[in-house]
Amino acid sequence: MKIQFICLASGSSGNCYYIGVTPSDPPLIEKEGESYGILIDAGIAVRTIRKSLRDVGIPFERVSAVFVTHDHADHIKSLGTLGERCNLPIYATRETHVGINHNYVTTHKLTSCMRYVEKDKPLTFRDFTITPFEVPHDANDTVGYCVELLGRTFVFATDVGQITDTASAYIDRANYLILEANYDPEMLQRGPYPPHLKKRISGPNGHLSNEETADYLADHLAPHTSHVWLCHLSAENNHPDLAYKTVEWRLRERGIIAGKDFYLAALKRTTPSALFEFDVDDASIDAQPQDDNNA
Repeated sequence: MKIQFICLASGSSGNCYYIGVTPSDPPLIEKEGESYGILIDAGIAVRTIRKSLRDVGIPFERVSAVFVTHDHADHIKSLGTLGERCNLPIYATRETHVGINHNYVTTHKLTSCMRYVEKDKPLTFRDFTITPFEVPHDANDTVGYCVELLGRTFVFATDVGQITDTASAYIDRANYLILEANYDPEMLQRGPYPPHLKKRISGPNGHLSNEETADYLADHLAPHTSHVWLCHLSAENNHPDLAYKTVEWRLRERGIIAGKDFYLAALKRTTPSALFEFDVDDASIDAQPQDDNNA
């Protein structure tokens, strides 16, 4: 089997990621349920999810569940349609589910599709073991996700005001890490946002800056972490090249070379990433995307 991963969108306009499994050598006729996956967040239109998956050869019908980090609009836009019209189970904490159904973007309120997760309690979903963990962010009960699949570990920490000891314990387990690098401090302070919003973003329950993410990775990047994707970049207060270079330079100071010692990319806000495929029968966890869009 192989693991497939793609970021469909990452940023304040919408966030959505797909992780799935499929045979390494696909048969001529795929058996029902043999290839499947999950979404982490669904903050973009369903038609966009369908198209982006189709463009890399993944039928939308493979999506079997959605796991939600928190109830901000850019993470939940399509949950009503996915849950109530597409009959997908929607997993979130109880407080997050309350927030989802009170959010203006939830035009179809969640009812029968609601499923619950609890922080630090692993949940088994077919081949997946998924553990939500607490992260500081100004939403209802925000979590990150540690996703274990066929011997590999993905960790998502997409909206994080600060990396606590709890979050760090999960992040440090990652083979594949999706970690926020939201803003450049100078761009934020010189930018058009009002003072209260600048304070919120840079506060302990807001977002991580490029420098904070770079410093954390310089101190914590483990040998078993082969891939790092920088996510949730601000349109007004950041740029993919800047985020990438900030992290690259900081790690280079420690003798850790992006592109040699690990794969590093800054995810674009509205453009899907390349499709990454990891062969779990290979002892190596290295993989290159089908179409490298590294920053």
